[in-house]
Amino acid sequence: MVASQVHLVRHGEVFNPDGILYGRLPGFGLSKLGHRMAAAAADDLATRGRPMSSLRVSPLQRTRESAAPIAAAFDLEPIIDDRIIEPTNHFEGTNMRRALKNPVNWPFLIYPPRPSWGEAYTSIEKRMLAAIDDAFDSVESGDVVLVSHQLPIWVTHLSVAGESFPHDPRKRRCALSSVTTFERVSEPSPAPQPRPGEEQTPADPSAPPVLRLVEVGYAEPAGSLIATASDVGAV
Repeated sequence: MVASQVHLVRHGEVFNPDGILYGRLPGFGLSKLGHRMAAAAADDLATRGRPMSSLRVSPLQRTRESAAPIAAAFDLEPIIDDRIIEPTNHFEGTNMRRALKNPVNWPFLIYPPRPSWGEAYTSIEKRMLAAIDDAFDSVESGDVVLVSHQLPIWVTHLSVAGESFPHDPRKRRCALSSVTTFERVSEPSPAPQPRPGEEQTPADPSAPPVLRLVEVGYAEPAGSLIATASDVGAV
């Protein structure tokens, strides 16, 4: 047996009065509103009536604080997973609007599809999918919660949906303290691709099935709090 579902929970609002792109910098914890958001996410998971068997958390302060009410609700000990951390970013520690006006920073904007200012989308995808696969296999039953960050969660969504990675950060569907849920489905092994000039051979019915990740839900438990929140520090 393995986990039934894996829930990717984003952290709540961060106390960031100077509007810094905080990235992986230490010392950026939740605001008072952020703690309320984190509690809302925990309440949402609790009301689903599903057993939560494990809790994995990015090592950054804002995610550890966001995981606390989930840990309390389900009597779980958070496990730090470095693979679900915020990506690296050249603009970390700066005010983004001012940084973009500085010509010194312009070379880091030349190739958005990678993106040129930070960790490659393909790198984020690889570590997130590995963490999710391990989460599914880490328990005998129940669900697993991963508390992470906006871009890693959004890249996972794009990967599973088969969409391209380059995107407008302002249009990510990954609100503060949102919950994105995934399941693994088993499908028959596909037929091998024929070489040029060869006929298509049928799939081998005795071949082991293929496991595929699918997104089955998205919720914004803190939706009523978002209108007054600040969300300017995400990568």
